[in-house]
Amino acid sequence: MESEAQVSSISMEESSFEIPIELITEILSRLPVKSLLRFRCVSKSWLCLISSPEFAYTHLNIAANSKEYTQHSVILKSCPPDFKLKNCSLSSLLYDSVTEAFDLGYPMKKPWGYVRIVGSVNGLVCLVIERKYFLLWNPSIRKFKKLPDPRGGYYIMYGFGYDELHDDYKVVVISDRLSYNGLDHVGVRIYSLKSNSWRNIRERWSGKLPSMWGAFLNGKLHWTALTRSGIFYIDLADEKWGKMKQPCFGKGDFDIWLCMGVLGSDLSLFCNIPKTRAEMWVMKEYGVEESWTKMFTVNWPDDPVEYAFCPPFCMSNKGEISFWFGSTFMIYNPKDSSIRYREVTNRGVIYEADIYIESLVWPVFTKQTRMQQQRRLKKLR
Repeated sequence: MESEAQVSSISMEESSFEIPIELITEILSRLPVKSLLRFRCVSKSWLCLISSPEFAYTHLNIAANSKEYTQHSVILKSCPPDFKLKNCSLSSLLYDSVTEAFDLGYPMKKPWGYVRIVGSVNGLVCLVIERKYFLLWNPSIRKFKKLPDPRGGYYIMYGFGYDELHDDYKVVVISDRLSYNGLDHVGVRIYSLKSNSWRNIRERWSGKLPSMWGAFLNGKLHWTALTRSGIFYIDLADEKWGKMKQPCFGKGDFDIWLCMGVLGSDLSLFCNIPKTRAEMWVMKEYGVEESWTKMFTVNWPDDPVEYAFCPPFCMSNKGEISFWFGSTFMIYNPKDSSIRYREVTNRGVIYEADIYIESLVWPVFTKQTRMQQQRRLKKLR
């Protein structure tokens, strides 16, 4: 509220003296997206500033580094057959005893239609609808782009990430193929937003294929194997594959279900042993397999729900770790090993969840649009 009051004051006095653009940018870049969308009507100069890609990434950087998570939201997907999307405030989930989930309309929504969350980066959410239509969507500014049809059959793995080296957003889809000689052959396609096209990459590896969702970290998408054979990843910059070892979960022949995620800036992994316990492991030093560390163990409840532990993982400014267990949001305190439960009203039965930052980022620009915005920004400076 204080920031909005400052903005109003600057707006009223703008006609009497010139306000440095740096000061205006400094104030506006700390405001919520909803406020910024309204403030585009203040003047042509504000419209140009707030609409520019440079300002969008400045605003994103400040929001992403906020330890209070005031501009982070959780997107929730309910169980079949309705496949509704909802969202709620991450800050409220972490620090309030009760929070409310709101229905979230998404593009190309159909009654009883199938929808999955592929991933989220920089406030952009990638969705797959009816197992074949891929969308790039920013829920905060209500813009979306339908991606070209990737083709290639039935997709069993997805991933969405940002290639910082080439300033490009990419989607990876992997489809199952016939197996022979003990090898599972898969078809890999990568979408580039810059070229607005898909390309084929042929790959194969032995053993069962990895899990469905890819965790994005350090410019790479990571998948866990369905067995204990390792973690597969693809570098979005050079589009080459790699493999790293999983933690040592202990000896014995027991069923496990692995769930990959990101905790802060670390690769994390939940090892679910059905009806027994779940262990959370974190790779303290990326790429160093010996740095896998077990953070804690949580016993399954006496009356287990259908779904196991799943992302998103998040750490509060108090060092507490939050995660979903089925349709329950839980907060674990490593200091005393206690667990608190958060009530989320209007949530339904949750099947998937992901965190996104409320941002102005929308990288779908034509060359002509970029040139026009650059000329306008030069005039403002």
